Amino acid sequence: MEAVKVFAPASVANVAVGYDVLGFAIEQPGDNIIIRKKGNKPLHFHSLHGVGKRVPRNIEKNTAGLAALKVLEALGEKDMPLEMELHKNMRFGTGLGSSAASAVAGAMAVNELFDRPFEKKDLLPFAVAGEELADGAWHADNVAPSLLGGMVLIRDNKTLDFKKIHVPQGLYVALIFPHVQVLTSDSRAVVSEIVSLQQLVSQTGNMGAFIAGMFTSDFELIRRSLKDHVIEPQRKHLIPYYEELKEIALSSDALGFNISGAGPTMFALCANNLVAEIICDKARAFLKSKYLESDVFVSRINMEGACRC
Repeated sequence: MEAVKVFAPASVANVAVGYDVLGFAIEQPGDNIIIRKKGNKPLHFHSLHGVGKRVPRNIEKNTAGLAALKVLEALGEKDMPLEMELHKNMRFGTGLGSSAASAVAGAMAVNELFDRPFEKKDLLPFAVAGEELADGAWHADNVAPSLLGGMVLIRDNKTLDFKKIHVPQGLYVALIFPHVQVLTSDSRAVVSEIVSLQQLVSQTGNMGAFIAGMFTSDFELIRRSLKDHVIEPQRKHLIPYYEELKEIALSSDALGFNISGAGPTMFALCANNLVAEIICDKARAFLKSKYLESDVFVSRINMEGACRC
């Protein structure tokens, strides 16, 4: 095989009650990578698209490049002449796992090029190593769903012990991305390391009930459980009109509403497509009335994850 193209989807992390341990993949947007056996030098970027100057061309300083390089090292093929094209189809700083999607696409592309020497799940540590470049933390709540699809619970980030969560039929997500910047570093900086006993009890109860609701397709239990007592109260002030948008979503019958990753994208889980579309339409109109540009998306949870195109 001389060339392959892969796609890795964006993802929603934290999922209200699962800070740093729970995420799901969405259908679009996402990143594409093309990798070719070509040239006379080891893995290098032939071209970068849709990224401007923020993405380094140095393979070892790029999330996609480093993840790809880690797979090549494991295969003993680090010196093979290869060129890579990265096509980024989403902005940085959206809260939708942009760097994670790039890392997943890089690892996946090399594995496909060499006819899948690794099972898909075994690519996870290579992709997490790439993602670690972007935020300095070893966690898989964006990477795992982008790679594997569906909703994924990370029991332990250090060992990458994970479990895929059943996704009920009919579940949709409405995504609202206001065009404001929320730096991941700022979003993490406002989070206190101290949690009260009552917060712990409430959050673990909601987390357990949410997982139970997913496995039993109990939308009303999901609705009662998608309440974040720890992170949302500390971060919501970073996103303009957060409370107003949350009220729009919940009054339109969303199962729950919260911040995607570090923000500013917000998500609403919905029991059907119509509710998700109504929420997106209302949110777009509201933000337009406040002279704030936005993008909105309606998506199923992407059950496949990264794939060869």
